[in-house]
Amino acid sequence: MNEPNGPHTMPTSRTYAVVLEPEPDGGFTVRVPALPEIVSYGDDEAEALAMAEDAIRLVIEDRQARGEPVPVDAKPLIHEVTVTLAA
Repeated sequence: MNEPNGPHTMPTSRTYAVVLEPEPDGGFTVRVPALPEIVSYGDDEAEALAMAEDAIRLVIEDRQARGEPVPVDAKPLIHEVTVTLAA
């Protein structure tokens, strides 16, 4: 059965890696490597993750509305590199 706005579709779930970068004065900057247009902020980890979820949903809906592809998650490889500086 069709609804007024088109056929009923089941919601889908997507999972994306989210990077929380601690800020010097507190809080976290949020980035989503697969969706580089997302840069957000939260006062604590829970708020930062909630902001990321909202931003991801909005970006995906916007891309779909414009007929643009929605990338799958890019699993970032995170390493530490030690650099020795001359004295």
